[in-house]
Parts: sequence; C-alpha cells; structure tokens
Amino acid sequence: MLPDGRRLHLNHGPIDLIVEAFGSETERGAAYAQAIERFRTLLDELVAELPELRRPSTVSPRLFAGPTAARMEAAVSPLARVFITPMAAVAGAVADEMMAALMEGRRLDKAYVNNGGDTALYLSKGREIRVAIAGTGHGLHDRIAIRAADPVRGLATSGWRGRSFSLGIADAVTVLARNAAEADAAATIVANAVDLPNHRAVQRAPAGSLAPDNDLGDRLVTIGVGKLLAREIAQALDNGLAMAEELRARNLIAAAALFLCGESRICGPLATARMTGDNALFSEELIHG
Repeated sequence: MLPDGRRLHLNHGPIDLIVEAFGSETERGAAYAQAIERFRTLLDELVAELPELRRPSTVSPRLFAGPTAARMEAAVSPLARVFITPMAAVAGAVADEMMAALMEGRRLDKAYVNNGGDTALYLSKGREIRVAIAGTGHGLHDRIAIRAADPVRGLATSGWRGRSFSLGIADAVTVLARNAAEADAAATIVANAVDLPNHRAVQRAPAGSLAPDNDLGDRLVTIGVGKLLAREIAQALDNGLAMAEELRARNLIAAAALFLCGESRICGPLATARMTGDNALFSEELIHG
C-alpha cells in the first residue's frame, strides 16, 4: 500500500500499476487481496506467449492460452487492416485483466487500474471519475469526467514521446474506449497516422537498432521532430483525425484527443470537468504524453 493508505502499488518487471478502489473497507480489502493474487502470475503468462504476441495480427483473431494475451489479440484484430501486433494493447490489456480480478465477486462504488497511464475503469450506477489529460508534456490540457452511463471503461495514450515506439509524430494521442486494451490499440493506430512521411524535420531510426528485442522489426520509428510549419502540423493532425473518425464510425472508440506542437484535434465528445479531491484520477503517462 502507498503511504496514503488508499492506493495499491503493484510492480513486476515492466508492469507498474496503481490501483484504487472506492467502497466499504471490507470490500476494498478483499478486492486488493484478489488483485495481488492475480498479479503473481500475470507477467509469466505473457512471457510464455511472447514470440507469438510479437507477430503481426490479422482480422481473424488467433487463439492464446492466457486471458491477458487473448484480450490483447481481441483488441488489435479489428485494427489489423494496417500493421499491428498484440503488443500494441499489452498495457491496456493488463489493466483490464487486473480490473477483472479486482472486481470478481466484489461490490465497489468505483475503481481504476492505472498501468503507466493506460487505465481500466469501473463505475457503479450514478458514479463518475475525473481524468486529467495533458497533450504535450508542458502542463494540463484538459480535464474530463467519465460517468457510469458513458460507454467508456478504458483510456490510453500513445505518441513518439511516450514509453513505446511510434511510427508517427504525435506528441500524444489519448483515446477513450470500451476497455483499456481497445483504447491502447486504437491510440497506437491513431498516433501512427499523425504523420508527415519523409519529412526532413522528422528523425527516424529502425526500431531494431534501438531495441533489438521488439515487435516492430526494422520499421522506422520516430526519434525526433524538428520545427514544422503551421500547415504541416495541421496536415499531420488531420491525417490522424481521419483515422480516429474512421475508428469512431466503426464503434471501436468513443472519443480521442490528438496533440502535436501545441495544436490539437478532438474526435467525439469530451466533457470538461473540474478536478475535485478523491474523485480525481491523475495519470502520469497522460502528463508525460
């Protein structure tokens, strides 16, 4: 437990979770115990299927033994008209799997599992949770309220400044979706689409030269973005927005916010709200994005 006595911190290898449940002390304690027990084997399960998880997905989902791997494949398969592997959804799928363990048999008011910014949510009837989103790493861009009636139980952020490689130039793309795995996969695809191919101000390198053990092979990933003209920024954002709008039309996402060089685009409804006390969910990766 963290010093505040409310949040649970779980870490194993690359997985780093902040978990918070709201409800009676008895229910919260039982939920945390369930989360701890599930977490013990989660990473080992993923490692056992890692070679196949690094292979490109198709629109026909493959079968995986582990539930988290299955969540990853289910999230990316609808997006596999373009290159994507299940690893694009790993952080979100882990958050979803841990949320399922947290909630099994429990009666909570609300809860979140934050995996480095890719976050799974639970909201009982009439509840809401508030999320701080930042677009460029230079301060908060906006705050949104997610309510129980909304079709959103996951959010994720992707971009070239984040933890993972990106094929695009977005500073950050935050996606709201039905679950965290779907948000994670979609954020990857939309962030890849925010791009200016072959632009002289964009520095790229083969992914394999930066991290030989990755799922992108030698595809070129963004390592730097220089000065861009206003019309170029607009074009790159519009490219990403077109992808986001397509995914929303296919009912794969609920909303998205795209950021590049101080400019932004919004896809779908994003209700603004004030951050207030214990209702606030503060996401480190969203700030970093």
